[in-house]
Amino acid sequence: MRQQNIIKHIFAIFSLIKKRPKVSIAVLLMVFLTYPYEVMVARPKMVYMGIPSSTSTNLNTFTRIFRNSDFMVGYSDYRGNPLWTTYQLTKIPSNSRRLKRPSSFNSDWRNITNIEHKDYTHSGYDRGHMAPNYAISRLYGRDAQLSTFLMTNISPQKPNLNRKIWQRLEEVEVKYFTKKFKKVWVTVGPIFDSDITKLSSSDFVEIPDAFYKIFVGLNDNQEPKMLAVIIPQTVKGYEPFSKFVVSVDKVEELTGFDFFSELNDNLESKLESSKDMKPWQLKSFDSMKSRY
Repeated sequence: MRQQNIIKHIFAIFSLIKKRPKVSIAVLLMVFLTYPYEVMVARPKMVYMGIPSSTSTNLNTFTRIFRNSDFMVGYSDYRGNPLWTTYQLTKIPSNSRRLKRPSSFNSDWRNITNIEHKDYTHSGYDRGHMAPNYAISRLYGRDAQLSTFLMTNISPQKPNLNRKIWQRLEEVEVKYFTKKFKKVWVTVGPIFDSDITKLSSSDFVEIPDAFYKIFVGLNDNQEPKMLAVIIPQTVKGYEPFSKFVVSVDKVEELTGFDFFSELNDNLESKLESSKDMKPWQLKSFDSMKSRY
């Protein structure tokens, strides 16, 4: 049924072009004129040291970039997942309001396969946020929060992962990492192996085997610090964070993406090969309890 709807949308676009060529030309011209601004100005502002780029040419790592108000997504229609999501964190202001959590997730008109809230229903997997609801809502407001509930920001996560260790990590990054660094850039996404498995409730959503997070801590006039973790779907949820620390090089190897390509080559090599937890004091949060 959904494949038929996609075909209908394609035919509707061609029909509009045929019936109203002047309107279609005006729309295409507007897109053509705004695209350079999007690529050269808007997108670079929303990522640290370069947009993640695929190191291969196959469909597994092909993404379309969706820029939301305060975070950006590299989305794969082929895999039904955001392959990378990036956002910036700072300390939560004391007067920041705690916003009510939306009751449901919404489809994203930019998504070709129109993945919906119900695609995950009875699948055994949670709708796992990549850009987190709590941090984004407290720092950037209601519109940004609603964007985190678009299905293009969601990946299938086992409950023990999503509700326990992932929730703990989301809390640590915004409540504690931002006290150690003036700015914290986060890049997050799924990792897949060669065995393709999709949700039982959807033909379009592939199930990841693990998830990565890369943190970049910035303080004025100091060298950046990096920390990366890879957390598998099979966790019980109570494991220490330090168990999952890896190098950024390892994340790049498993995802097929090159991160932070605009860094000086020597600095990039140094930071991406490191597994130093000390600047982040990560072990001090290892025994932190989950909210759920």
